[in-house]
Formats: sequence, structure tokens, C-alpha cells
Amino acid sequence: MLSGRRGMKRGVMKNKTRANGVTSRAARSRVNGATPGATATRRRKNANHERKETRLGPLSDYLGYALRRAQLAVFEDFFETYADLNLRPTQFGLLIVIDQNPGLKQAEASAALGIQTPNFVALVDELERRGLAQRLPAVNDRRSHALYLTKAGEALLKRVQVRQAEHEARLAARLGKTGRAQLLNLLAKLAKRD
Repeated sequence: MLSGRRGMKRGVMKNKTRANGVTSRAARSRVNGATPGATATRRRKNANHERKETRLGPLSDYLGYALRRAQLAVFEDFFETYADLNLRPTQFGLLIVIDQNPGLKQAEASAALGIQTPNFVALVDELERRGLAQRLPAVNDRRSHALYLTKAGEALLKRVQVRQAEHEARLAARLGKTGRAQLLNLLAKLAKRD
């Protein structure tokens, strides 16, 4: 048996070990002389008194960070708009691309949307599972799959047109009268690869 303080800690903790061999946080706190939860409570109180605005430094001037924050705001509105339909932005985008290009090969649709192949396959699988799209062998290349909307997929796209217009209007209102067109132009420049 170990002597001294170290041995005492092990002895106390050994008695408080759970069946799965993990020592509870409360037992560790008592060994260190604290009551269960006291440390966490003290931390919360200090955090509430000292809460300040988080400084971002140069981060707020970085285009990538600003784009990500804007994307989060746009997606938040999108998810609220389509919550009852369980529709994600990537699913919506693919449905539109398939609608505009019936019979488009998977690889072409994946490239058009900038989605990596493994992620794209899972996306198409989900649309097929929901009965919104289908894969059929491509006419000129039976090794490839062509994508088509089902009747349910076509109906869903018609149904969401009004919602999408409202979603776009809310976003455009934040940008002002000419802001939307300017932003789209600037984003197209950023997306273009020389």
C-alpha cells in the first residue's frame, strides 16, 4: 500500500470507482477537497461576471471567415423555410440541377455543384430513398448513371417555388436594393478559377 497523500487519494478513488472502472467526477472532486459541482459553479459565476465580447482580431477581416458567417446566416433562414419538408440546401440544389438537365450523368452533376463523389453518392441515395430522384443507366454509357426527377420530385420543386422566392427576398432585404446583384457578381468573381 502506498503511504502519504498519494496513497490516500488512490484509496479514496478506488472506493468510488464505478463498475466500468471509471472514477466519478464527484469522487475526484472530494479527493481534492471540493464538494461535487462546486468547481463548475464557481467557473460559471466567474464567467457570467467576466463575460465580454470575444475579440476576433484580424479574423473578421478575412474573406473566408466573412463568407462562412454569411453562409451560416443564409442556411439558418433556409432551414427555417424548409423545416417541415426536411430539405437541405444541397438536396435542393441537386433537385434544381436535375430538373434543368434531365438525364445528366452523376459525375457531371457532382462537378456542377462542386460536391466530392463519395458525398454526392450519399446525396443521390437520400433523394432516391425519399422518392424524389432516380438513377438510370445512361443512354450512351451504361457504366454511368443518369439522374432524373420522379413525379414526387417535380411536385416538390413546384411546391417550394413560393417559399424560395420568400427566402431570397428576406436575404435581399438585408443587402439593399442593389446589394444582391453586387454580391452575386463579387461571389462569381471569387468562385472563378484562373
